[in-house]
Amino acid sequence: MELHEILKTAADDNASDIFIVTGAAISYKSNGRLVKVNDEPLMPAATKELVYEIFKLGGFTFGIDEMPEKEMDFSISVVGMGRFRANIYKQRGSYAAVLRYVPFSLPEPEKLGIPESVMKISEMKSGIVLVTGPAGSGKSTTLSCIIEKINEERTGHIITIEDPIEFLHKHKKSIISQREINIDTESYLSALRSALRQSPDVILLGEMRDYETISVAMTAAETGQLVLSTLHTLGAANTIDRIIDVFPTNQQHQIRIQLSMVLNAVISQQLVPSKEGKFVPAFEIMTMNSAIRTLIRDEKTHQIDSILQSAPGMTTMDNSLMNMYKNGVITAETAVKCAYNPDIMGKRLA
Repeated sequence: MELHEILKTAADDNASDIFIVTGAAISYKSNGRLVKVNDEPLMPAATKELVYEIFKLGGFTFGIDEMPEKEMDFSISVVGMGRFRANIYKQRGSYAAVLRYVPFSLPEPEKLGIPESVMKISEMKSGIVLVTGPAGSGKSTTLSCIIEKINEERTGHIITIEDPIEFLHKHKKSIISQREINIDTESYLSALRSALRQSPDVILLGEMRDYETISVAMTAAETGQLVLSTLHTLGAANTIDRIIDVFPTNQQHQIRIQLSMVLNAVISQQLVPSKEGKFVPAFEIMTMNSAIRTLIRDEKTHQIDSILQSAPGMTTMDNSLMNMYKNGVITAETAVKCAYNPDIMGKRLA
C-alpha cells in the first residue's frame, strides 16, 4: 500500500495518529479506537520503504541506505490533505513511524468544545499562560486557537517555537514567525533567547523542558511579552509545584515570588469519551487573583483547589466533569474514571 493512500485513508476518517511498525498491520487511531488499514503485517523491508517515503516528503535528500539510525521529529505537508507530525524511530532493529495528523485549517473553538473563558486568554497582553495535560489531550490545538484569535484581533509580532510546527498560521492583523527546532533553530532555549531580540508581543513556546528555559520565559513575561507554553502535568496546583521543583532548592523561594507575579493562567485539559463515542475536552481553569498569588508565595499551593471551587470564571477538573455528566455529555462511569479525585466524585454522583 502506498504512503499517500495510507495518509488519505486516515485523514478521511479524522485520525489522530497513524502507526507504521514492523510486524503489525498499518493502523491509525480514530476517536480512541485503533483501526487497521489492512490485515497484512508489515515486513522490515516494506516498513523501511514507507519510512523512506516519509523522509522524502519531509524534504530529506539522502538515499534509502543512508537513513539516520536515531529518532527524528519533523513535519510534512500533503497538498489537499493536511500536515503530519512525524516521529521516526527504531524498534527491534527495524524502522518504525508514528504520524500525528494535523488538518490545514483550524476548526472553530466552539466546535472543538473550547469554552469562551479559555479563549479570553487572547485578550491578555503579558505574563505566562500554561496549557497542561497528558500527551494527546489537545494542548497544541487549544494554543493554536488562542494564537489564531490574537492574529485576527490585534496587531503585533507573534513568534512560535515548536518541535515540530503543527498548525500553519497566515499573517492577518499580526505578523507571525513560526520557528521549528532542528530546522530553524537548535533548541527551545536558544530560540527563546533570540526571540527577545525580535520585538515580540506574543511568544508561543512548544514546551518548557528545563529550568533554564523556564527562567528565560519568566524573564520574557516580566519584560512585557505574553508567553504561552505547555507542560505535561495534571491540575493547576501540580503545574505550579512542577515548575518550582525544577529549580535548585536554594532558588525555589525566589522562583515562587517571581512565578506569583508573572503567571496569569493555568488551563488543564484532558479528552474524555462522550456518550456518542467521540472524545470531548474537559477543562480546569485557573486565572490569577491576589489570593492565588499569595498561596504561591506562601508555599500553600495545595489550597488552590478551594479557590477554584468558588471563584468566578474558574473551575476544577472534577467540577467540569460533573457539569458534563449533568448535561448528558458523558456517563457517570467516565466522570469517575477521569476525575482527579475518583473517590470524592463517586460519592458526589451517589
